[in-house]
Amino acid sequence: MRRTLWFLLRLGLVIALAVWVAQRPGTLRLDWQGYIIQTQVGVVAVALLLLAVVAYILVRLFVLVWRSPGRFGAGRRTSRRTRGYQALGRGFLAVASGDGANASRLAAKADGLLNEPSLTLLLSAQAAQLAGDEAAAAGHFTAMRERGVALKQPDMAFVGLRGLALQALAAGQTQRALGLVQEAAALKPKARWPLLTQFDLQARAGDWTAAAATLDALTAAKALPAEALRRHRAALLVERSRAAEADGNQDQALALARKAHDLEPASVPAAVQAARLLAATGSARAATRALEQSWQLAPHPELAAAWGVAGEKAGAAADPLARVKRLEALVALDASVPEAHVALADAATEARLWGLARGHLTRALALRPTARVYRRLAALATAEHGQGAEERGHLAQAARAAPDPAWVCQACGGVNPAWGALCGHCGGFDTLSWRAPGAAARSAAAETLGFLPPPEPPAGSGKGSGKGGGAEGGGLRRLSNRLPTFTLASLRPGRRT
Repeated sequence: MRRTLWFLLRLGLVIALAVWVAQRPGTLRLDWQGYIIQTQVGVVAVALLLLAVVAYILVRLFVLVWRSPGRFGAGRRTSRRTRGYQALGRGFLAVASGDGANASRLAAKADGLLNEPSLTLLLSAQAAQLAGDEAAAAGHFTAMRERGVALKQPDMAFVGLRGLALQALAAGQTQRALGLVQEAAALKPKARWPLLTQFDLQARAGDWTAAAATLDALTAAKALPAEALRRHRAALLVERSRAAEADGNQDQALALARKAHDLEPASVPAAVQAARLLAATGSARAATRALEQSWQLAPHPELAAAWGVAGEKAGAAADPLARVKRLEALVALDASVPEAHVALADAATEARLWGLARGHLTRALALRPTARVYRRLAALATAEHGQGAEERGHLAQAARAAPDPAWVCQACGGVNPAWGALCGHCGGFDTLSWRAPGAAARSAAAETLGFLPPPEPPAGSGKGSGKGGGAEGGGLRRLSNRLPTFTLASLRPGRRT
């Protein structure tokens, strides 16, 4: 609209000037060097107008010729850049479709056409990985790391470090991967994945002190929800308490256990660890209070077992009748909890109070008929009457009953005999929950910290879990399974006493 108005304004000015000249006729005379030129004013105006048009055309032609080399070069550069980005885009599509040979060819073409080392090197590295050439991929990632530092482009160096760390994990080089991740964290302190991966590697290695320091950095960066951070911190405190106890530092172990229980009162391991250490120091009431607080939030067999021995002195002979009395108080807290009845029945069986044991097992069976209750009834029948039809009947019912809850990994579904911060099958950190085996687990990807691989099921996978290696096959499956499954069998938590 503005251009149209401007054109009309200029046209109006020209017409007005022409009308003004036409309304003022006259003669223009030029006398120069004996030549006399005399003509009308209108003719002179038209001649000047034509001269101006010719001069404008000549100037435009001169500018066009003067700028032609530059424009020709710019056009070639634009064409090269367009073809380079087209090759780059097709290369990434080839990687996504699993066409390694075409991806390598397009990566080389894009590298020759573009001056974008961060993109072309990344495409070349991915094409090399797709073709199974890990050495070439490592060279490309190393080039990204070095050129990113030299050119002061932290993003390029960051991606190179991540690629190298990914390869180190795939090769089982966890210490080298940890160093690369720490370098990436120093390059970008606010980045999420280096801190998460560093924390996961430290936890899987059992370096609880270093993992706690990294968890502080994760808290400061708000990299995880507050609930997850609190749960992870409580699990770390329990493991640090166990380590301190193993080293003979009872005071530190007790302080860490109480801190874990205060932070996460519903945590069964924290409550059991704190209560056991409190009972060992003679603080039976404090131990009972800790167990009661957790029991009201999450009743659990281990809490009931710890409640039964909370009042016993260290080294003293167990008193089954006293244990029955203590567990009767636990049942009195909430008689609708089957775990309390089972624990009281166990104590009554140990004290040879067959009727009391049978009554509470029957009550537990009415509340929640699980295989464990039927097995307890079978054991009670054997202890009271010996082996016979009653025992076999209970065992047959146990085989058909619902499975008992256990410490099941939410990532791989593996059943662990006791709680530990690490899953004994896949090495996942803080993934154990008390539930019935076989229930649907949460997504493994949601439970994986950093970019470590999701663990595989502990049975039926047919693969090792301690060493790295690329997955067999090609295409996307090869890239998605690049990382190994970590199972640190040496760090498998033992059964507590």
